[in-house]
Amino acid sequence: MSTLATFIAGMPKAELHLHIEGALEPELMIEIGRRNGVELPWPDAESARRAYDFRDLQSFLDIYYRATSVLIREEDFYDLTTAYLRKAASQHVRHAEVFFDPQTHTARGIAIETVIRGIEGALRDAHGNLNLSTKLIMCILRHLSEREGMEIFRQALPWRRSITGIGLDSAERNNPPSKFRNLFELARREGFMTVAHAGEEEGAASVREALDILQISRIDHGVRCMEDERLVAELVRRQIPLTVCPLSNIRLRVFPSMQAHNLKRMLQRGLCVSINSDDPAYFGGYVNENYIEAADALGFERSDLVQLARNSFIASSLDTIQKQLYLNELQRYDEETP
Repeated sequence: MSTLATFIAGMPKAELHLHIEGALEPELMIEIGRRNGVELPWPDAESARRAYDFRDLQSFLDIYYRATSVLIREEDFYDLTTAYLRKAASQHVRHAEVFFDPQTHTARGIAIETVIRGIEGALRDAHGNLNLSTKLIMCILRHLSEREGMEIFRQALPWRRSITGIGLDSAERNNPPSKFRNLFELARREGFMTVAHAGEEEGAASVREALDILQISRIDHGVRCMEDERLVAELVRRQIPLTVCPLSNIRLRVFPSMQAHNLKRMLQRGLCVSINSDDPAYFGGYVNENYIEAADALGFERSDLVQLARNSFIASSLDTIQKQLYLNELQRYDEETP
């Protein structure tokens, strides 16, 4: 392991863009599928992993939704979330903000309380066992209607003590942020933090719409904001966070190679960018692998890596005191690590 990779491995960091369903490793998928009697098109984990050859976001989503069909019982969601949190803790993730897609499961007849109880139980146990803080963000599937989104939002309200934020994910193309104007207005009125995927499949106009119409506080992905200098200047001025997922961007062909990724230019421009893993079971790495591959390809200095980690804590939904405690921990690590 290189000196820089060793530094990354031990560096305190937050992860703010992680779909828990996207952390379903093939081995666990096969195990849960067998215990629940779910027939899958892949006989074993290796054949499933070989199928992860994506042309674009939609081809990924087709496999993603098929794999999640194994998740039926509360213990399935508990086991999935626990597996991710153990991995995150082993990579010195100190705080994780976890996305979940309830509509993926309720459409299959799984009660929302089954999903939330399983995830919530794992998050609660992680606080005591893994020394890891967490927040939970419920995402709305943008390829479905706003009416359907409103329905799942209302179903989730009894669980609001467990849910920090409302997000927007799934296929961005032909599903603009404005489609969910009323839902996000309601979410803000109810006191939820709001975030949205934008600027991944679609261009800078999608980011602008998410900011102006949905009035979100954080952009997930957002790499195509760089197509509009006026938008970039506003994002810098307002320090709107962008949760970038380098390996995901390469696997889904947003960029042809890691060397072509614009993450370093975004950081140099003064944007509040952080590194995250998105759907690590499918895209070839968790958060440390994303840091390492981006650093190798883009020539990041140690100071760049520390700034990215700083940004991850600053962009989190933690309160000011909690953020500062983690920032102090990061500063000590930087000062004390050769």
